[in-house]
Amino acid sequence: MVIGKATFLKSSKEIKQLPKPDKPEFAFIGRSNVGKSSLINMICNNNKLAQTSGKPGKTKLINHFFINEKWYLVDLPGFGFASASKVARAEFEGMISDYILKRKSLVCLFLLIDSRLPMQKIDAEFMDWLAENEISFVLVFTKIDKLGKTTLNQNLEAYKKQILGHFTELPDIFLTSAEKRMGKEEILSFINENMHYFTPPPKDEAE
Repeated sequence: MVIGKATFLKSSKEIKQLPKPDKPEFAFIGRSNVGKSSLINMICNNNKLAQTSGKPGKTKLINHFFINEKWYLVDLPGFGFASASKVARAEFEGMISDYILKRKSLVCLFLLIDSRLPMQKIDAEFMDWLAENEISFVLVFTKIDKLGKTTLNQNLEAYKKQILGHFTELPDIFLTSAEKRMGKEEILSFINENMHYFTPPPKDEAE
């Protein structure tokens, strides 16, 4: 897939404010400062599409971007600015959990992981939450250019081992670097191949 056109559509803080569910949606989420906005900009060939900031928690709304006038890329607020699990659970209430659990046009969730770090408790808890609610997701490891090949492979193997301790099989995994523009083609190919899983809503729901 080649992205010829990517435009910001709208920001929403409630389900009722979201665009009509008449296009397939692929949403990106991750802990604060994982590099989500930079990755989205790289994928869409537009360095100014999603706002980037060194300050955690910059994204506070659900942002929809209209891609090739065919599908939506959704930028979800980052979680885990406060590390306490009680706070983390609160993050999944309201806006984020409503979107993930109720948005019928959501085809797949891209969970971003900082490749430089060992598995964080909040990421493990979120994966468990997704599995419990039967939400389709894939893992996107970011900032792989910051690691040597040996260290990167060691981190990935450690992640896979921990994941298989909770799940029967591994989700799809993508290795990315916004700075080096790595992983773009693989992610776009995955999106293109899974577009058909979107089921258009009945006419009255799409209006």
